[in-house]
Amino acid sequence: MNAKSLCLWAGLLFLPFVSGAELAVTLSPIKTEGQKTIVSLVMRNNFAEVIESARAAVFLLDENGKLVGQASKWVIGGTSHTGSEKKRGLPSGGTNSFYFVITATKPFTTTNFTAKVSFSRVVLEGGKLADMRNAVKFQP
Repeated sequence: MNAKSLCLWAGLLFLPFVSGAELAVTLSPIKTEGQKTIVSLVMRNNFAEVIESARAAVFLLDENGKLVGQASKWVIGGTSHTGSEKKRGLPSGGTNSFYFVITATKPFTTTNFTAKVSFSRVVLEGGKLADMRNAVKFQP
């Protein structure tokens, strides 16, 4: 095998790890009723390994760009509410939904909101941290 074909095969073997290594996230339309707003995320694990946990924050903005609410949660894995047991992760190729519920102290005066979502941490199998520059891709 010559050097040119060896480089080609090595590149083809490495390509799936580069192009598909991400957590694909789709945001559903925001739903608001009274004092509650629900922001729904659908996530698909395109990594070759299990995602043990992922933490995200949602910032709810009104039509003027003013922050009207926020929430931060473990959307994959993390620990239970009691803190005694660890939740399951997301296997490779698996999908999961998570619903952020943002509650206001008084009823919202508008329902024209925009949600900005930011992932601060993605932990892969074995406790390895994902590179946050490329770990999360938002789908239209």
